[in-house]
Amino acid sequence: MSRSPRSASVPPRHGVSPSCVALPHLKTPPWATVLDFLAQRMPTISRSKWALRLAQGQVLAESGDPLSPDAPYAGGTRVYYYRDVPDETLIPFEETVLFQDEHLVVADKPHFLPVTPGGRYVQQSLLVRLQRRLGLPQLAPLHRIDRETAGLVLLAVQPAERGAYHALFSGRTVEKTYEAIAPHAEHGVWPHTRVSHLTEHPIDFFRMCEDEHRAANSETTIHWLERHGPWARYRLLPRTGKRHQLRVHMMALGLPIAGDQLYPQVLHGPDDQENFERPLCLLAQAIAFTDPVTGWARRFESGLALTWPEP
Repeated sequence: MSRSPRSASVPPRHGVSPSCVALPHLKTPPWATVLDFLAQRMPTISRSKWALRLAQGQVLAESGDPLSPDAPYAGGTRVYYYRDVPDETLIPFEETVLFQDEHLVVADKPHFLPVTPGGRYVQQSLLVRLQRRLGLPQLAPLHRIDRETAGLVLLAVQPAERGAYHALFSGRTVEKTYEAIAPHAEHGVWPHTRVSHLTEHPIDFFRMCEDEHRAANSETTIHWLERHGPWARYRLLPRTGKRHQLRVHMMALGLPIAGDQLYPQVLHGPDDQENFERPLCLLAQAIAFTDPVTGWARRFESGLALTWPEP
């Protein structure tokens, strides 16, 4: 029901854009007030909390004016509200801005920090942090990497240019390089290219798996770089960008990435408390492309480095 806002009258607040809900246009609506509708149709937030949000001016009409707790229901209109996560967990790692001009921001994201708000993280997301830090409320990510993955994230400064940059990723004209630490393969033949069909896990919605009966939709080329005891460092070159692609492909080769809490088995669910001492040893290390706006050749490298885990 909630979706991205389309009203210039309702600006971001504390770096977070509001969510939007459309009130159905019914001949005889069963709700007398906006509060009645929100409490009944969005019950994950209690009626008393919705009433408090309305009283505090956190629920707005399309005009940007606050709605009172007794505001009448008006079908065919939109209501905007600001998400709030009480006691949001602090991510004790800082992002670094590697590059900024009038078109792009390139950031080094630490492990554990999500790229965009979602679930239990709003203020503690790369996007919101950078919007507030740089004073750029229209800043938007051009791609995403897993919350557990560290490294490069590109963001567009100008809303009108987002489409051109998004086309780079959908058209697979961006060269992305990752590094990972995983068990050393005694008899591996390198480089190795893994091609498979990735789909959502039938039981664990937050995981992916391979389906050998369907046409391939993912491809990763893997290079062995160096050995350190039982571990090895690998360079991963994804040709596609499926969710958890690198993690699943490495697991399928019998080389699960060090620190992975989801593959090959779930050690840490999405709602479990974080263990900041065990990061996933996966880094978005470099990215290269021809800028569709300026025509310049762009290449960025992360300033972060993976640490060898204990044996």
